[in-house]
Amino acid sequence: MAILPLILMALGAFAVLALIAFAFAGPSPARAGARRLQLVRERHSSSAAAVVEARLRKITASRSTRMDDAVTRLLPRPALLKKRLAMTGKTWTVGQYGMVSLGITLIVGLLLWLKGMPLLLGLFLGLFLGLGLPHFVVGFVIKRRIGKFTAKFPDAIELLVRGLRSGLPISETMTVVGNEVEGPVGEEFRAVSDKMKIGRTMDVALQETADRLDTPEFQFFVISIAIQRETGGNLAETLANLATVLRQRGQMKLKIRAMSSESKASAYIVGSLPFIVFILIWMINGEYMQNFFIDERLMVAGIGGLIWMGLGALIMAKMVSFEI
Repeated sequence: MAILPLILMALGAFAVLALIAFAFAGPSPARAGARRLQLVRERHSSSAAAVVEARLRKITASRSTRMDDAVTRLLPRPALLKKRLAMTGKTWTVGQYGMVSLGITLIVGLLLWLKGMPLLLGLFLGLFLGLGLPHFVVGFVIKRRIGKFTAKFPDAIELLVRGLRSGLPISETMTVVGNEVEGPVGEEFRAVSDKMKIGRTMDVALQETADRLDTPEFQFFVISIAIQRETGGNLAETLANLATVLRQRGQMKLKIRAMSSESKASAYIVGSLPFIVFILIWMINGEYMQNFFIDERLMVAGIGGLIWMGLGALIMAKMVSFEI
């Protein structure tokens, strides 16, 4: 029985090496040929939109590395991960994300195994942390960046209004906003300005930014500009009203956050307390807590407790969640 963990570790290492070899094996010749034909068609195309798409694809492809391509082949939905990493505003790549996840999985699994936990359970918990912790960090960075963007966005709209009232066109005003405003707002407006310089239309550039940010505030801004370009009217007045609405919306969010802060704190404490107690008892007397993974009665009780805790956490989360 003592040799069983070594056999399992060898099988796990073989599986990891097989996945890495499969990832770095490179694309199939058929896909490579189809991609080359597509590039040739875009290069000799007479359409301006096709030329712009080819330039953007070439710029994006030059930033990817072999590690990014390898991890992309292993992921079921790589486009969603690329979008989430782009929303962070950082220079994180898919390859770095995959290496961090793999490293956390292996390190946590081996440490738990050395502490006396069963190997399969240690690898399962390591995989859970390896997949969950980077996802949580990326989500936290996205949420913080979107919060900064939403807080500064009304000021940027007011700067746009002043530029329009002074006689500047909307494209030049966006360039001014990108250069004058700091933080995520300036970065996004500079990105829109750069896309327009290489041939993108304003509507397409703004809609791509709105799809990436996925915030209702910027979507309101894009819709306002699109409607004004189709129907006409005073764009400065429309954007001034939009800035006022966004400020009132932000104030309402702050009021709701203050009113629900006590309930959220209670939910966090009630939800995390059983896990904290479990870890503390494990550190004091690990053999006692290992019965939860050996005794069938304790396993059933533990699974039932986790299910009830999950239902309670879901209900409390719905109670303190408000849509504006």
